[in-house]
Amino acid sequence: MPKKSQIVKSKKKPKFKTKKVNRCFKCGRRRGYMRDFGLCRICFRELANKGELPGVKKSSW
Repeated sequence: MPKKSQIVKSKKKPKFKTKKVNRCFKCGRRRGYMRDFGLCRICFRELANKGELPGVKKSSW
């Protein structure tokens, strides 16, 4: 889990747009971020398994 200061810093508009950091809105993690959902891979998996993400279902074959 990132520190509060890191989360606040990432929400500020950077001087250069290439320095923007995408963070999960639920936990604040920056690695493994999925743009389509705004979540990290861990939070995505938790919510998908609970069935709380519309249009996402667990695949099985």
